[in-house]
Amino acid sequence: MTSNTSLWKHTKTWFHRWGSPAWFYRTSGLIIPWLWAGFFLLAVPGLFWGLFIAPADYLQGDSYRIIFIHVPSAWQSMLIFAVMAGFALIGMVWRIRVAETLAMCCAPIGAAFTVVTLISGSLWGKPTWGTFWQWDGRMTSELVLLFLYLGVIGLQQAIEEPRRAARAAGLLALVGVVNLPIIHYSVEWWTTLHQGTTVSLLGESSIAPSMLWPLLLMVGAAKFFFAANLLSRTRNTLLVQDREKNWVRETVWGVKQ
Repeated sequence: MTSNTSLWKHTKTWFHRWGSPAWFYRTSGLIIPWLWAGFFLLAVPGLFWGLFIAPADYLQGDSYRIIFIHVPSAWQSMLIFAVMAGFALIGMVWRIRVAETLAMCCAPIGAAFTVVTLISGSLWGKPTWGTFWQWDGRMTSELVLLFLYLGVIGLQQAIEEPRRAARAAGLLALVGVVNLPIIHYSVEWWTTLHQGTTVSLLGESSIAPSMLWPLLLMVGAAKFFFAANLLSRTRNTLLVQDREKNWVRETVWGVKQ
């Protein structure tokens, strides 16, 4: 009982520390270089392996290699939206400004991944399906995801007061989560040009290991890239919002009040 109480106290203390802009700024600054290192350690071998070592597909030839950009971007576009909604919920329930800021900083990164997904998918679709675009379930729901990201960004920019803007945009993010299972299950619910699931985290994957491993490296690289960008954006946003506060003067300029 005592150990459980102690663990809860430590967890609560850690949780509230991350809610402090000054503590978040200092701590995230220590983490970001490691995140960039993780990104390069995964992305460089992943791209080289996928583009030059992995064999050509027996049906699609070398055109399938765009999978090493398209699939990590697609997965990341959905994950970021879920993370954004999670931070928005934390900000609404516990009124933690850092969580609100994290949620808003997720949106432009997620929108960028979604754009890469749509463009790479179109480029892949032309030699594979004979068309750049088809209004099937997955492509259309991914496009809706982009509109949701743009809606969050636009709503946040439309309201001048940052915290009110974050809460309003966060509510849209929470509502938009309903689109994520639609994207995921669209290939099962509707007739679609997209193939079914080939990579399974719980079962056996149908993709060849020589193609699977570079794909997984790129998926991991995308996560490190997102985390590094998210922390960097949030740090910069907090500096702008709190530029007149003592912690900014002390932390950034070394001026003590």
